[in-house]
Amino acid sequence: MHSPAPGLAVTIPHDTDALRLVHGNDMTKNHLRAQMKTFLGALSANERHIRSLAACQQLMGTREFRHSQTIMIFMSTPMEVETSTLALKAWQEGKSIAVPRVDWNTKRMDPVEVKSLDTGMQPTGPGILEPVAGIVVPLGMIDMVVVPGMAFDRKGYRVGRGRGFYDRFLAQQDFQGVRCALCFHEQLVAEPLPCEAHDVPMDLIVTDMEVVRCHPTGHSPGKQAGGQ
Repeated sequence: MHSPAPGLAVTIPHDTDALRLVHGNDMTKNHLRAQMKTFLGALSANERHIRSLAACQQLMGTREFRHSQTIMIFMSTPMEVETSTLALKAWQEGKSIAVPRVDWNTKRMDPVEVKSLDTGMQPTGPGILEPVAGIVVPLGMIDMVVVPGMAFDRKGYRVGRGRGFYDRFLAQQDFQGVRCALCFHEQLVAEPLPCEAHDVPMDLIVTDMEVVRCHPTGHSPGKQAGGQ
């Protein structure tokens, strides 16, 4: 088992009343975001690249990826797992790739099909690339969404980038695909994260070290592409 980076141990309060407090949750999540940003910022470009390839290889080896025809990936920030390998592999296998396009006024995120991650893109919001134009893919056609985040626990709950776009997107009833987190292994924390009513858990968490299925015996919130 890969050991967490020094100084990244996170203590989550176990007092139930404290976890009900939205302010308390936000403070805990903000503290965790700060810790993870420190860890991610310390990764060299070479280490990030090598470990991103390993994480993508782990995901591409899952039955969920193999059985998915339309996959929505996130456009990586400079500190996140690079997702370009997923897109290239998907295109080689005849799959379709969608990426988010955000309306910052309505705080809505739409999945837009792309044929390239280099052309037809522009930076927006916090510097994340998104397509200038393209066809919006119906939610019911998306078999898997690859989700970013700052931290995840083994039940599938996440601390996101802090804007709530993915929670709102994944909560839509028309989406019945697999919710898959992609992160570095240190971002998978041992203790349960505080969660609120609007938080949407992942079905699958993939790191450069392992694959975690968050609902191995019970009902998963999203459909499992391709069954077994």
